[in-house]
Amino acid sequence: MKKIKGPAVFLAQFAGDEAPFNTLDALCKWFADLGYKGVQLPAWDKRVIDIDKAAESKTYCDEITGIVNAHGLEITEIASHLQGQLVAVNPAYNSMFDGFAPEECRNNPKKRTEWAVQQLKNCAIASKNFGLNAHGTFSGSLMWHTMYPWPQAPAGLVDMGFKELAKRWEPILNTFDENGVDVCYEIHPGEDLHDGVTFERFLEATGNHKRVNILYDPSHFVLQQLDYLKYIDYYHEHIKMFHVKDAEFNPSGKSGVYGGYQDWQDRPGRFRSLGDGQVDFKSIFSKLTKYNCDVWAVMEWECCIKSPEQGAKEGASFIKKNIIDITEKSFDDFAGGAIDEQQLKNILGI
Repeated sequence: MKKIKGPAVFLAQFAGDEAPFNTLDALCKWFADLGYKGVQLPAWDKRVIDIDKAAESKTYCDEITGIVNAHGLEITEIASHLQGQLVAVNPAYNSMFDGFAPEECRNNPKKRTEWAVQQLKNCAIASKNFGLNAHGTFSGSLMWHTMYPWPQAPAGLVDMGFKELAKRWEPILNTFDENGVDVCYEIHPGEDLHDGVTFERFLEATGNHKRVNILYDPSHFVLQQLDYLKYIDYYHEHIKMFHVKDAEFNPSGKSGVYGGYQDWQDRPGRFRSLGDGQVDFKSIFSKLTKYNCDVWAVMEWECCIKSPEQGAKEGASFIKKNIIDITEKSFDDFAGGAIDEQQLKNILGI
């Protein structure tokens, strides 16, 4: 078994324009002082990393690594959720997702997709330059608007959707393969990869591409009412990244899984700070450890009630207490003895 690494933190929700959250150096100092051991870098935030420069210059990557290491931290992974989203956007969402793209790509879906694809390829090269072997992202979505079958989807629509999604991702996956890095899709509502069945369909559509893997985040399964523990049983071989994020689901006589278009505070399903929700992290850490999942435990803070500062301060100790120190012995070793082949044969009657 392998010990889960951590605690680490995804910087995306903390980076801002005011100190101490406005530079990588200041962010690293703040989180190191709280007891974190690693940071996950958002590829879209140039206050933290310039992904284009990171793909071009190993020297630049060494400088970024130096800033992080100076505070006793490690870079766990790079994540490109916003760019990954733009690899596949249904036209119904064009205006809403244009904000994720640079100014020159807006109102031009073809150019926006080309930019996103190149960004992902740059992330592959940058990850190699940093010595990383896993990368987190979103799949994007061509079919999410057909998630509930009314009107019913025409025959062949879903097969065509996954075929097209795989076609867009295969050149990216091949670039990641050339650089020895796994692509870990966060299985997430709003994406075409949002549960186990959709992950399997995409994996099959890519010809079981070996770089297609999973960023496991149980909070999104709570909101879908999916068994997040059995998910690990099914897909542990593909889990190469781990977001530690809590959630709760409190249905009422007025609102359920779909949330009634309400604000996050009023939805039955909502994200919470670590320890404030319903996720059974003790069992999750046990299963991931049992299955030898070689992952960093990375806190992703998203809470509709508690402040990010308090959530971050509590998160480090929460993760630390859930990380399991692997035993090197069996609890009943004291009752054993040396191997006696004749005794074994006697017991078996042979």
